[in-house]
Amino acid sequence: MHIREFTEDDRDAVFRLRRVAFNGTKPSGPLLRPGSHGLLAEIDGRVAGVLGIGSYAQFYGGAAVPMGGIGGVAVDGAYRGRGIANALLDAALITMREHGQPLSVLYATVPTLYRRRGWERTGVLEWVELPMDRLLTVAKPAEPIPSRPAEQSDLPALHECYLEVARTIDGMADRRPPRMDVDKVLEMDLVTVLPGPNGLRGYLTATREPGGDMGRLKVHDLIGVDVDAQLTLLASLASWAGTLEAVDLRITDPATLNFLGGTPLRYSVSTSTWMQRVVDLPAAVAARGWPRLANAAVDLEVVDDHAPWHAGLQRVVVEDGSVRVEPGGTGAVRLHARALGPWFSGAQNTHALRRAGLLEGDPADAVVLDQLTGASGIPRLADFF
Repeated sequence: MHIREFTEDDRDAVFRLRRVAFNGTKPSGPLLRPGSHGLLAEIDGRVAGVLGIGSYAQFYGGAAVPMGGIGGVAVDGAYRGRGIANALLDAALITMREHGQPLSVLYATVPTLYRRRGWERTGVLEWVELPMDRLLTVAKPAEPIPSRPAEQSDLPALHECYLEVARTIDGMADRRPPRMDVDKVLEMDLVTVLPGPNGLRGYLTATREPGGDMGRLKVHDLIGVDVDAQLTLLASLASWAGTLEAVDLRITDPATLNFLGGTPLRYSVSTSTWMQRVVDLPAAVAARGWPRLANAAVDLEVVDDHAPWHAGLQRVVVEDGSVRVEPGGTGAVRLHARALGPWFSGAQNTHALRRAGLLEGDPADAVVLDQLTGASGIPRLADFF
């Protein structure tokens, strides 16, 4: 088996393999896209497996941590059972580290495959179905904000508006170019902006899609930097009453749910769970934002057979307002590879990780780990790859 980065010459073979694996239509466009690269496995000169890596970054503690988003993992049916997917994932860990991506995220169709290589369930991408009668019960804004359709010149401010909210929600992507093209936003059916004195106070993006008798409105982003902005955008959705039965809303900001007072305890939610892996613990810790704590240290033993560069004895050192990881210590707290992502993101505290068999040691020795990540809520993404 030979593993290498794919090139544009591999386009037809890679697209064919992915089309068969995922029962998709024939892809169009180039294989190599800005902000993306990938690996393929060859056996006897034939493409036997493929894996794509996108260049993203996720906000943690207000800082954007570079992340490799893995997608399009496929193995030719004739070659399955030979460890090709495992070999591609092992190579991807090395590649992501070389590209300066200390985190990795993927949406898993076969979670056991990725758990064996250190990824673990961490966060969600969430859609909520809102029947129109419930949207009509939402309170009106105290001061409605005049809205208008977005223009090309609004795109930088639109992205800044997104970032103002996203950097406060752990897990959200910063939507950096070139992997994400902000210009694509204007291809949507509805792009509404709320101008403010210093940029945009909010915006909404949506597409009109078939479904039911009258179709659906699929809201991709509803971003408001303050209460009146959120309520103004929700009121704009309520104005579709009579032409829609329901709206599908992707939750970019969990605060939006607080305004849906007419929504009962039970309502339709669709989630895509994503898994995260820490590729390089010292680099990930250095890139993340952390709360300011008193000076302290936690001695770790990191158990990670597939990322030897950070396995073994490590110390998390909190000193003068900064946090770093350095070699050494006693290994008082034992963290398995699958524990690193849920701890780093704040998705699980050390007690939950201990009950899951992913952390060992005296609970008192792990207290600082919980103080660092705090109770930030469920990490979220609003982008699929």
